[in-house]
Amino acid sequence: MALVQHVINGRSVGDDQRTGPVYNPATGERTHEVSFASVADVEAAIAAAKAALPGWRATSLIKRADVFFRLRHLLRERTPELAAIVTSEHGKVLSDAAGEISRGLENVEFASGLTHLLKGERSEQVSTGVDVHSVKQPVGVVGAITPFNFPVMVPLWMVASAIACGNTVVLKPSEKDPSTSVFLARLFQEAGLPDGVLNVVHGDKVAVDAILDSPDVAAVSFVGSTPIARSIYQRASAAGKRVQALGGAKNHMVVMPDADVPSAADAAVSAAYGSAGERCMAVSVLVAVGDIADDLVEAIRSRMEKLVIGDGTDAASEMGPLITREHRDKVASYVTGATDEGATVVVDGTLKEFDGDGFFVGVSLLDHVTPAMKAYQDEIFGPVLSVVRVETYDEAVALVNGNRYGNGVAIFTRDGGTARQFEFDIEVGMVGVNVPIPVPVGVYSFGGWKDSLFGDSHIYGPESVHFYTRSKVVTTRWPDPSESQVNLGFPSNH
Repeated sequence: MALVQHVINGRSVGDDQRTGPVYNPATGERTHEVSFASVADVEAAIAAAKAALPGWRATSLIKRADVFFRLRHLLRERTPELAAIVTSEHGKVLSDAAGEISRGLENVEFASGLTHLLKGERSEQVSTGVDVHSVKQPVGVVGAITPFNFPVMVPLWMVASAIACGNTVVLKPSEKDPSTSVFLARLFQEAGLPDGVLNVVHGDKVAVDAILDSPDVAAVSFVGSTPIARSIYQRASAAGKRVQALGGAKNHMVVMPDADVPSAADAAVSAAYGSAGERCMAVSVLVAVGDIADDLVEAIRSRMEKLVIGDGTDAASEMGPLITREHRDKVASYVTGATDEGATVVVDGTLKEFDGDGFFVGVSLLDHVTPAMKAYQDEIFGPVLSVVRVETYDEAVALVNGNRYGNGVAIFTRDGGTARQFEFDIEVGMVGVNVPIPVPVGVYSFGGWKDSLFGDSHIYGPESVHFYTRSKVVTTRWPDPSESQVNLGFPSNH
């Protein structure tokens, strides 16, 4: 069986002493083994990144930008091949896989403008004969730990920005779908990136802990569940590292009584069930305000009946399987237990039958859900949409703001005043107005509030430049030697 290896200093490394399985979720077939890194493997990757840092940091901005322009071309050219790898290991349909590559490309394009992004500032004559300027310099070796649900997009969100800023990277992707990160590393190499600037190590907690504990890793970027994000933030920041750790979500879609029901239903189905709900920005709670709930639930239910679930390589499929058998069973448990908690199961996707051994589950819709129920409290990360009914706008805002997560939220309304007030009132990092999945374009930054983010920097875009660089301020004076004298007073700007 083929072995997915690490990429360290440009070379494939890794043995079969300690491995994990890689499945095709659509068939349940075990297709690959992935080599799990030892502490020594991770240390070798970090050493390679550290050794490559001086040369890459000294590389001119124009030459760095050239790498990203070539990478952009390669990614566009190889999208079908890369999307096929994503589908074979993650399970999402090919169109969705191509879509995530496109969103990752946005950050590659953003990073291509590094000659502008890394400009400092200058002030002349701040004091007599004294000028001050600032520069942005790389932080050093960066550890990037990425999730299974977007095996191309999230690595590009981190790696492109970090490398553009002059850092070197050790990337630890999810062991569930590892091949895309190796593919990306080879594309970077083909685009002209020097060996050692981007290294890939696979594995489990052993690899993660080695990255977090290494004194040679200056910064850590992470995307995953909230408990792990919190743990990584605490451990890495205690070691003096700069950390951005993006956690879980419970994204609400508030539908006001004046909203267009068909449009809102289309948006809810698309946002809840796309990529089988395995998105940190998926809508998992629909908040129906006032008397719109019955019509909206029926409109959603009728659309669910038409969804085509199947192998992601089939062009007719709109939704693929979940990532693992265990995750599928966990998602199903929220539906099977909902009635006992008092919810109404409008559509029970666990009853849908599929041929073969793939990790499929049908789409589910729960109504009359309350904040006390597990389906509301937990991040299900699957194709389950919960409907919470409230009477007023204020109740809807209180519900969203009272949730421990603050990643994304949307409001559907025809009233501009209501939408504007919602933007002002809501305590969430990314807000959509009649947009169900408000992922910002690449020139802004992605990230939530509260338990959805640990650290003070969002991912990609302008905030990534801040995260992956340190500012240095230089004060200069070129005095006439005849004017030099000893002065023990505190310097004043006159």
